[in-house]
Amino acid sequence: MHHLFILIIISKRIISSFLKLVKDITLTVILILLCSQSVQAKCTGRFANPITDVCWECIFPISIGGVKLFSSDNPDTDNPSLPICACGVPVPRVGFAAGFWEPVRLVDVTKTPFCFPNLGGIEFNPGVKVGTGSVSRSSSHGTSSWHIHWYAYPLLYWLELLVDFACLESAPFDLAYITELDPMWQDDDLTFILNPEAVLFGNPAAQAACAADCVASSAAKPLDSLFWCAGCQGSMYPLSGNIQAHTGSIQSGLLAVERFTYKLHRELIEWGTSGEKALCQRYPMPVMKKSQYRAQLTVPVPSTCYPYGKSTTFFESGKEIPIVGEDFGFLVWRKRNCCVF
Repeated sequence: MHHLFILIIISKRIISSFLKLVKDITLTVILILLCSQSVQAKCTGRFANPITDVCWECIFPISIGGVKLFSSDNPDTDNPSLPICACGVPVPRVGFAAGFWEPVRLVDVTKTPFCFPNLGGIEFNPGVKVGTGSVSRSSSHGTSSWHIHWYAYPLLYWLELLVDFACLESAPFDLAYITELDPMWQDDDLTFILNPEAVLFGNPAAQAACAADCVASSAAKPLDSLFWCAGCQGSMYPLSGNIQAHTGSIQSGLLAVERFTYKLHRELIEWGTSGEKALCQRYPMPVMKKSQYRAQLTVPVPSTCYPYGKSTTFFESGKEIPIVGEDFGFLVWRKRNCCVF
């Protein structure tokens, strides 16, 4: 009943904020189309609907200290044990240690350069020569390569839900990063600059350990200690869009999202937001804590959310559609612990 009440409130806020969101998205689409030189039919997608395509149950669990106010079947990260927190110097402010999950990023995953699945499948040619992604299969294994577009998409801030604005990321809808303009994303040798430690984990023993991460992330949550593993999706390294263990497009596309999230942490663009350390402020996290994130499919067919690394066999059936649904969109959820005043 509590869940239903919260979801009703969310639905009302979504409707009241929907026109503003449509305006922001429309302006982004218009700018892309104005830059377009040629449009092709091979780019597929649809507009991600913030009402029907978002798994609003993924906000849960919501906690105060170590007590869950609203529980969930979704695994949670560790929360501060004490319900009271204090931030600021020299006179600290006392508040409540809240924990919740926040939808913060929308992600395009595509083989076609400058194709935007979450924006209706529009495509443009800015006059920059960029390699096309690909999928190749053999009898034993396949490979693939993907481009990523990373959008600022803080829904809870737009809808003014749950907690004060100080706890939420505040930003308009924005196309924040496109890998077509990032040479390191397309070249494994160049990305070695970001992940030189990859040489330590490119051996059978290190990769065999990833089986434990696959089991853990599928049963509950990923093992943060095995930071070089992406659970059932494969290896986190290299931090590029070139996938050497392609078993399916949903699997390899999700691996590209997980690697890109890690890459942004390594570049100190994304920071830590979970745990007691994050109560007063976000903190640098160059080695990504996988348990801080969940992902859900939005395009072509929405799914519920799952921890990074969980086997895609739980939700990939019927989600890849030949010709009209071979580009994907994901919504990234991030755990937030915050001292609410």
